[in-house]
Amino acid sequence: MGETGSSRWQRKKDARPSEILDAALTLFVEKGYLATKMEDIARAAGVTKGTPYLYFQNKEEIFKAVVRETIVARVHAMSAQLAQLHGIGSSELLFLALEDWWTHIGSTRAAGLCKLMAAEATNFPDLTRFYYEEAILPARQLLGHIIQRGMDSGEFRPVHLDYAIDALTAPMMMTMILSHSFALVPGCCDSLKDNPLEFLKTSLRLTLQGMHQPAPQDARP
Repeated sequence: MGETGSSRWQRKKDARPSEILDAALTLFVEKGYLATKMEDIARAAGVTKGTPYLYFQNKEEIFKAVVRETIVARVHAMSAQLAQLHGIGSSELLFLALEDWWTHIGSTRAAGLCKLMAAEATNFPDLTRFYYEEAILPARQLLGHIIQRGMDSGEFRPVHLDYAIDALTAPMMMTMILSHSFALVPGCCDSLKDNPLEFLKTSLRLTLQGMHQPAPQDARP
């Protein structure tokens, strides 16, 4: 039997929150949080001006939903996937985490949210706290767990955990911010634009060189 008009309408209605969030993500990244209006989101999503309010209380709730549907969901999925991997070194886990992050966050529109927060953090402290607690902190905890695992196994030498996390995340944050700012200007950040993932892998290799436990010296006669 063919699909009825009511079922087609219901299917379209069920898809509207995702369409609204997708439109909002694009606008937040292109215009920033402050400059994006609810009516802009509705127009970009192809719905009436009042439709977003049927699903979200206000723009702040839309922003939170965007972050949760993109960055937060991926970090939790990544944590679950990496927890199932056994018998591999912590260095390899860090490379797998980097590649997963790049595929699902760093190379996508969601990366622009980092630049947005860096630019508007002090104007919206409540949103900044939300972003830190739900997006940044779980990612730092994931990396911290891998680093601690490496120290416990003897693969990594003892290091200051927070400093090591900062060293790992700084290139990732820089890539997200620059790719949505300076890298959009011809002639700027060309090395980053050519192969950003290779830049990130090189940064990780350099950091790991400082973290690896030095091999024991052969005893001399």
